[in-house]
Amino acid sequence: MKRFFSLAVILGLTGLGLNVVAQPARASQNQAGTAQQQQQQPVDAQSQPARAFEGKIAKAGDKLVLQESSTKQAYQLDDQDKAKQFEGKSVKVMATMDPSTNTLHVVDITPAEK
Repeated sequence: MKRFFSLAVILGLTGLGLNVVAQPARASQNQAGTAQQQQQQPVDAQSQPARAFEGKIAKAGDKLVLQESSTKQAYQLDDQDKAKQFEGKSVKVMATMDPSTNTLHVVDITPAEK
């Protein structure tokens, strides 16, 4: 009887040990999968929500840019046709920004509210 009990305890602990070892492996596989998914998702202007930029449309060489009021930062504008009608005027630009090129991908341009 003692031998049976000892055998049962050993088998039980062995099974428990295998289960405990298997769980961290599954957890690390899930973490690796999540990291791969994050790396595969592009971080570009198209995946960002549009936000408002306020400033004045100005000429910079042969291009129109938005000279932002609060930061004095100049942003390239990808839609020169929309910007042309507001040259020299204060505007609100709804856009996504590509930080690698400092370009605003224009969704809409409206006159700034005074």
